[in-house]
Amino acid sequence: MADNTFINDLSGIIRGGAPLVLAAVGETFTERSGVVNLALDGSLMLSALAGFAVGINTQSILLGSLAAMLVGAVVALIVAASSIELKQSQVAVGFVLTLLCRDLAVFLGTSYRGRPGLPAPNLVIPILSDIPLIGPIFFRQDVFTYLSLLAIIAAWFWIFRTKPGLALRSVGERPATAFARGANVNRLRYLYTALGGALVGLGGAAYTLNVTTKWSDSDISGNGWIALAIVIFGGWYPLRVALGVYLVAALRTLATGWQASGVPIALLNAIPWLLMVGTLLAVSGPYLDRLLKVLPPGLHPLVRTVLRAKPPAALGTIFEQEGRS
Repeated sequence: MADNTFINDLSGIIRGGAPLVLAAVGETFTERSGVVNLALDGSLMLSALAGFAVGINTQSILLGSLAAMLVGAVVALIVAASSIELKQSQVAVGFVLTLLCRDLAVFLGTSYRGRPGLPAPNLVIPILSDIPLIGPIFFRQDVFTYLSLLAIIAAWFWIFRTKPGLALRSVGERPATAFARGANVNRLRYLYTALGGALVGLGGAAYTLNVTTKWSDSDISGNGWIALAIVIFGGWYPLRVALGVYLVAALRTLATGWQASGVPIALLNAIPWLLMVGTLLAVSGPYLDRLLKVLPPGLHPLVRTVLRAKPPAALGTIFEQEGRS
């Protein structure tokens, strides 16, 4: 019985973390190209509403997901266009957009509160689902969870094992050098910002069409900021980003159990935020150096690998591209 509870908890963590995985992996793609989408929190809320509204009105999870992805991509492209075409601050535009999208989601979602959702069914994968421990956790999930797991693997492979991935990293690190070697920097930034925004939108749909199966702005609000912090915690590496998401999901699962023991709900809701603050301090240079001083020298390489977070050198910058449209 205890083993079944443990397996169910792990399965729930993987499923509950799917929306944040999709959003954080999407933001990883965007920031690897040199664009920071600070509109992520509002975009996540608005795309979640779009996915829910289209999903229940058409009775189609696919159409709901596509609508959410479109909303996420459009919001992200506004950030990119404001930087590339109008030479405006990505941070300032993104912050204004997240407030606008949040308020739009709250206003437009009023009529959808309390309406039954359209939960995604579980898809059991034959043979693989029968593997002890691993099968029930990973291969008896819903389509959004499978997509989140696929996104982790595909993002890692694309960024670090392919030639286009090398071009992506070059655009985010040294855009002038990438341009000199023939890369269309701004076109790639548009492309990966749209891709990242679409994944954020899919993450929004995963909340309302799968995890919560209802529309509630309070359930989603703040998750975009957590996703942004997790990208930093993960050092812009998809595998580490996913690890950060599942750590947050595990804490939320524990918090649910602690709530029954009388722990104040306000304190439980603060746990993920406290974790993010702590990890962001840990990965910053001065605090990481202090941590290394109290640890055995043999652990230093491992700690540096796990905690060191170095953003793309050209993140948030404007590249003046001439001579190539």
